[in-house]
Formats: sequence, C-alpha cells, structure tokens
Amino acid sequence: MSIRDDEIRAIVVETLAEQQRLQHESIDAIVSKAVASILASLGIEDDDRKELRADFQHLRRWRKSVEQAQSYTFKAVITVIATGLIGALWLGVKVVLSK
Repeated sequence: MSIRDDEIRAIVVETLAEQQRLQHESIDAIVSKAVASILASLGIEDDDRKELRADFQHLRRWRKSVEQAQSYTFKAVITVIATGLIGALWLGVKVVLSK
C-alpha cells in the first residue's frame, strides 16, 4: 500500500495549517498576558474594564467640551476686537466729519 503524492501533500498542508493555528493561539495568549500584566502594573485590574471604559468616555466628553469652549472663546475674542476696531473707526469718522 503506497501513499500517493496528492495524499502526502494534503497531509503536509493540513499539518502545517494546524501548526500555524497553534502558533497563533500561543501568540494571542502571550500578547493577552503581556497586556494584562502592563495594565496590572498601572493599577488597572482585569475586572475594572467597564469602569476604565467609562472613565475614557468621560475624558473624551470633557476634552471635546474644552475644545468647543476654546473655539467659542476664540470667536468671542475676534468679535470683541472687530467690534472695537469698527467702533474706533466710527468715532474717528464722526470726529473728522464734525470739524
């Protein structure tokens, strides 16, 4: 009983695919363990994920509101400067015309 070349190829391909799958699982496990270790060293436990997500969402909302306030402040400053310049120009025109 001899094994044909195509059967040998199929076995080799299947073996290599299984080996690659095992390597990916091993890499995933190592990466997950490393990330959990880094987060634990920062004081973030695995059970705190929901709270951490809520904290990040709060920080994002805070950052966006600060950016919006800065935008409104900039617009207000430009408006005040422009109004002051137009007012000064108007007073200058009134003084020149009243002479």
